[in-house]
Amino acid sequence: MNLLAAAIAAALSMTLAASPAHALQSAITKNIGASTDDQGAKDRNIQQVTVRGAPDAYDPRRDDTASKIVVSHDEIVKYGDTSVLDVLKRVPGVTVSGSGGRGSEVQMRGLGGGYTQILINGEKAPPGFTLDTLSPDLIERIEVLRAASAEFSTQSIAGTINIVLKKTVKAGQRELKIGYLHAYDAKGPNANLQLADKTGRLAWSVTANVTRERFSRTVENVEEHVDPAGIQDGRRVGKLPQDGRVTRLNLSPRLVWSLENDNALVSQTFVTTGHFQNNVHTLVDTELGPPPDYPDLEQTMSNDNKLLREELNWTHKYASGAKLDAKLSATAGSAANTMYRNAAGSPAAGGLHELVQSDNNVRGVTILGKITTASWEGHALAFGWDGGYMRSHDARRVRDADQPDVSLPEGDELYTANVARLAVYSQDEWNVTPQWSVYLGARWEGIQTRVEGNTFADAANRSRVFSPLFQTLYKLPNTKGDQLRFALSRTYRAPTVQSLIPHRFTSANNSQTNPDSIGNPDLRPELALGVEGGWEHYWSEGALVSVSASARNIDNSTRNQTVFDGNRWVSLPINTGRARARGIELEAKLPLKALIDTATALALRGSLSRNWSSVDTIPGPNNRLLNQTPLSATLGADYNLGASTIGGSFVFKKGGEVRVSDVQVTYESVRRDLDLYLLSKLNATTQLRVVASNLLGQDFIYASSYTVAGSGTQRSRTLYPSWPMLRATLEMKF
Repeated sequence: MNLLAAAIAAALSMTLAASPAHALQSAITKNIGASTDDQGAKDRNIQQVTVRGAPDAYDPRRDDTASKIVVSHDEIVKYGDTSVLDVLKRVPGVTVSGSGGRGSEVQMRGLGGGYTQILINGEKAPPGFTLDTLSPDLIERIEVLRAASAEFSTQSIAGTINIVLKKTVKAGQRELKIGYLHAYDAKGPNANLQLADKTGRLAWSVTANVTRERFSRTVENVEEHVDPAGIQDGRRVGKLPQDGRVTRLNLSPRLVWSLENDNALVSQTFVTTGHFQNNVHTLVDTELGPPPDYPDLEQTMSNDNKLLREELNWTHKYASGAKLDAKLSATAGSAANTMYRNAAGSPAAGGLHELVQSDNNVRGVTILGKITTASWEGHALAFGWDGGYMRSHDARRVRDADQPDVSLPEGDELYTANVARLAVYSQDEWNVTPQWSVYLGARWEGIQTRVEGNTFADAANRSRVFSPLFQTLYKLPNTKGDQLRFALSRTYRAPTVQSLIPHRFTSANNSQTNPDSIGNPDLRPELALGVEGGWEHYWSEGALVSVSASARNIDNSTRNQTVFDGNRWVSLPINTGRARARGIELEAKLPLKALIDTATALALRGSLSRNWSSVDTIPGPNNRLLNQTPLSATLGADYNLGASTIGGSFVFKKGGEVRVSDVQVTYESVRRDLDLYLLSKLNATTQLRVVASNLLGQDFIYASSYTVAGSGTQRSRTLYPSWPMLRATLEMKF
């Protein structure tokens, strides 16, 4: 408690960065201050015009001291995506791992492994939630925070992506979208309904989205083994035909009560439910060497998940000008996973007729609050807290498929995880001069995780991190739009519950390149010290060029490594020492009218990110952080033809080898995505959106290798096929 008290006292004694509202007030003040002081009446006219125009001119990307990119709702729905993952792959500085499908990971600065923090309405996404289940139509905006902010958790070594669900209520809104996607390997309909209205002091809105998709494809795998002399002594060719379906339903009702004195009470509910099923038939042809345990394996996997999240948000304004923003949220979720395994097996392994059931139930509550005041001229002070408790119950049962009600010896695993956390912070944005603003502050955050199970000893893990933060923005004098940014921050990443639990998920054909997986209760949190700076140039509405560079040292860096436990191959997370990461990012938005005198409504955009990293304890070359994207780029264009708008985007993501350990190497192929869209307004209330995505139809390849001294090297190469997709959506207002 002494440590907590000291942290709170330190946080209260420091100051940190504030809200967009203060940045807007600052922008207005600066614009007014820029007006001349010649004649009274003339000054009043100039000031009146400036104040009216300032709200429209306010740009959080340009004017906030805290560096951020804001993606508006119009940009989010432009390509008619059914998954927010497809939206994020086009955002500058953001990449999506793998082929962008189920289980893909969102990355900033090319850093994978959970270094990027994902928030929903400013809170961490609940356990079991995946972004591919979230419809873009539910989102009001996406905030990409490159540097840590005290208001949010500092578990953001690479950065933070805050997804803000729809808050705007439009009186009389009635919108319906009906769409259909078709590709060689997938097809299915989707629909979205939005209703909103106001009655007196009460405003309400409801957004509902449903998606159904069928897919069918064949994954190909090749396994090879070479002896220490380099002579091939094993080769297996596998075909994995898959057939499955996905159904998702999202519902987000919102109620807003406008109270007296500009106070408000808001209720926002988010409900999502989904069903996923995939039938995989693994057929392995052994051309050289011994066959696997199960060369003919049929697996039927299904997942049913439900999530309910309720938020109550109360804002209260005091006569002094201070404001209290308090929020209470509760989460309840469940996931039921079922897998049937059937195989004849090789003579050494025998048959397999197995049922694996995994159930998860989560309950959690979060209390957040922030008090802001602008009682000191030029300052926007804030103090806040963020506390929560989450409890999850998990059960994993392995049974004979013919006798699912009969327990097998050591076949049932049960465990409970409890996570308690508390954070306090203070923050201030200080307008030192009209051109220079400073963002200072600190956040103390503590997390305690305890896991109890029937097949392992109780495990406990604690992390306590104090994060001082600093950002500054300097607008160069005597220039139209040049400004410099600098940030210094201490961030961290605590181990997830799943990475701590020491229970095993087994693979049917266990090998170096297809191991079991298990958690590690001895994991320590990763701590990072980061610095970054940048130059930005704005010269007309929507036109910008920016260059930024960053560097981070990460202690206790964590990566999954494969080891042999004496009986089977197992993959587990391990702290591997200090890592160093560096990066350079370039971005440009160029409306044609900003370059030449023209009425042509053509807008160009592009970005380029180059990233490097190394881990001290891993020998080179290619000893970078796992899943790091060394190079990524985006190019895009939009052309307004009046009643129609056309555009496209090209996303490039470099892959390559990564050395996981001195004996283990992984590889991912280059990714190229080309998407085109057409938006045609048929009449005042109806428009048609047609999108052609993944036009290059590039396959995704993942490979790995593992070398055992005196035995040789095992290699695995898996190809995931991909085809172009066409999607049409009819959007109607009624």
